Amino acid sequence: MSRLLAAALTVVVAAALAVGAALGVVALLDATPDQPNTPLITYENAGQER
Repeated sequence: MSRLLAAALTVVVAAALAVGAALGVVALLDATPDQPNTPLITYENAGQER
């Protein structure tokens, strides 16, 4: 009986770890990085070039 209990406990722990890892991956993918709101290209004399 102890082998069955150990096997069931192992399955439960493995499932909990899998769910935790999946939630962690989803949380990492859902996180947005901090990006500055500055343009890469600026045109200071845009109206005077033509």
